[in-house]
Formats: sequence, structure tokens, C-alpha cells
Amino acid sequence: MENAKQPNLRVMFPGMSLGHGFDATLKFSQDLARTIRKSEVDDIVAIADRRTRVTKAIELYYEHIKFLAQNRPVDVVVCVIPDALFKVISTDERGPAEETLEASVEVASELNFRRALKARAMHLGKPLQLIRSASLESNKRGQQDDATKAWNFCTALYYKAGPRVPWKLQTDDRRPSSCAVGIAFYRSRDRQVLNTSLAQIFDELGNGLILRGTPVDMSREDRTPHLSANQAYDLLTAALNEYRVALRAYPARIVVHKSSNFSADEVDGLTSAASDLRIDTVDLVTVMDSKLRLFREGNYPPYRGTRIEMDEDRHILYTRGSVWYYQTYTGLYIPQPIELRIVRAEESPSFIAREILGMTKMNWNNTQFDGKYPVTLGCARKVGEIMKYLEDNDSPQIRYGFYM
Repeated sequence: MENAKQPNLRVMFPGMSLGHGFDATLKFSQDLARTIRKSEVDDIVAIADRRTRVTKAIELYYEHIKFLAQNRPVDVVVCVIPDALFKVISTDERGPAEETLEASVEVASELNFRRALKARAMHLGKPLQLIRSASLESNKRGQQDDATKAWNFCTALYYKAGPRVPWKLQTDDRRPSSCAVGIAFYRSRDRQVLNTSLAQIFDELGNGLILRGTPVDMSREDRTPHLSANQAYDLLTAALNEYRVALRAYPARIVVHKSSNFSADEVDGLTSAASDLRIDTVDLVTVMDSKLRLFREGNYPPYRGTRIEMDEDRHILYTRGSVWYYQTYTGLYIPQPIELRIVRAEESPSFIAREILGMTKMNWNNTQFDGKYPVTLGCARKVGEIMKYLEDNDSPQIRYGFYM
């Protein structure tokens, strides 16, 4: 797509082929496909009760996914949802206009087709990519341009097919290996368990691992969920052991992100776990939405990457804002910076801020490079929304691609 004033804002899609773009090929054929009959769709559409309707739709797609996963050499299963079906099973998943970080992921208890289907099929070991049939139409009014849709769709497929990433952070061979761990919480669907802890681990190359922790309670005095020292110790130990299995070595450094303040017990448990695994460098950082706004001269907001030091341990960071390469600000709303509260750090504040800024680029569900939050916390809602559909005896997949 051409844009004379901002030539870098929209990039033409190069296609999926060897030697170009993704340097990969999409292999698909009728033998790798299953057809959902119109009569099956009509039968589901005719069901009056919404929960029954969604449940029947989940089972219909699950049976086809199961056949392909067990009988065909597929890497990702793409589920195309006809518009007639989408209209009667979809749930409005639009969040607030401005992204927010939550101490605990809590969503409506209404049965959600996309989340429940991904949870239902998770044990089959093949990531799912859901797409509306209307999204496959070219130049459809009210949708993204064709190039942007192709970029986003193929980027997600490329990552989910794994183990590979479309892009990664620039690494410095002179520095020791590092991994980032995000700790979040989500509420069970039956609301009997207040919150369950969640660890999201990402290495410098963009490999993501997801780990479910244990249920935790909230005190009457503090309505924010916290881990006990033992829970923090066990969760980080389990997360780093998964990291070691995947990469065959423990990292030399870990940085732990939370969207709420660290309690003394959490600090004790996390540092003890790192010490027992002989990891010398541990940084603990709280990432929160900031209520402050900065203004600069002109029509555009502050540049992405702007950092303001409030004091030694508190910093304001603009992860969204004007981008010199684009010659504009791509957002729809005045950007809200995030606040970094450094609880413990061996690294400098500038290094920690640059690291978090880099991690905002590591969402491979689309090609938007300037996410608001680091992937360690930014994906917590998506993971928690799907994890809550799993039973206690279900084994969650550890690859992030299953939750996108």
C-alpha cells in the first residue's frame, strides 16, 4: 500500500514463499481439510438456548480438529467460522478503549466459543487459528486492508506452527543469558477459587512458556492476590525447570514482572528459588498503569521510549507514542504511559526500561510492534481466559502459541 507522506506506515505483503518474506511455504490441500456442512450449521443456528448452541458448535468443530490432529500431518488447525454461525455463537470480546493491567484476570462467566474451543482441543497438541469467513473477503468495508490482514494472519500461523519466531530481540553475546517471568492471576469460572497463579516465561529469542500455578486467596485487608513464600518459590522453580527442559540450561539472570506490588513473602520466595538454582542475578519489577501524562510541543504525543525518572526506584515509560520511523502516532487515543517500580535490581533502570520496551514487540498474534505492555504481562488476559476453561486434572500446554 502506498502512502506518500508516511511511506513506512504500511508495508506491502511479500507473500509466503521460500526466499521472500517469511522464507516459508503454506502447505494445504483438500486432504488436509474437513468440510462443515451447511445443514450442520443450520441445525446449530436453529437451537434456541444460547449455551446449548455454543456447546454444540464447540463439539462440531472439536470432532473435525481431533480427526486432523490425529490423522493428518498438520502444524496448525485453521477454523473458518461462517458468518451465519458467528452471529449466533460470538461473544463481544472488545475490551476497554484503553488497555489496562489487572491484578487478576476476571471476565464474564458466559460461555465463550473461541476460548472454550481452544481449551477443549488443547490436549490434541495442535494450536488453533480461528477466523471469520468474512475476514477472508478482499477489500471488505470496515476491515483492515488486505496487506495488513495477510501480515497479521501469516505472522500468527508462522509462530503457532513453531518452534520459530517471526522476529526476536537483539541479543548481546557479551551479556549472560536472561529470561523474563510474568506472574499473574486469574479467577475460576465457578468463582469458588478466588485466584490461580500463572507464570509466563519468555527468553531473549521470544520462546514463550506458560505454567499454571496453585490457587491463592486474598486477605480481607488487601484485595490484591499475593503468593505465599512457598507458592512463589514453587512457581518460579517450576517455571525455571520448564525453561531448562526447553533450552537445556538455566538462565544466568531472571527478571520477574508483576502488575501489582510484590509482598515481602513473594520477594523472599522468588529470591530463594533463584538462589537454590544458582541464579545470581534477579530483578523484580512492578509494571503498572501510570496516571501521569506528558505533553510535548506540536500535534503528536511524546515519543515511544521516553523515560522519566521520578526517583531512583520509580520511572515513567512511554511504550506507545509517536514513532520517528512512521512519522506519526498510530494510536487512536492519547497514549497512557506505564510506571515501573523497581523492587530489586542488579541492572540499571535504563536497561530494565529498554528491556521492557523490547518485550512490548513480542506479541506474534499480529505485526503491531508497539504494544503497550511487555509480553510477560500483556498476554496474561488471553492466557487466563482460556486457562479458566481447563479442569484441575487437565494438563495445559506450555507453548504460548496455544493461547493466542
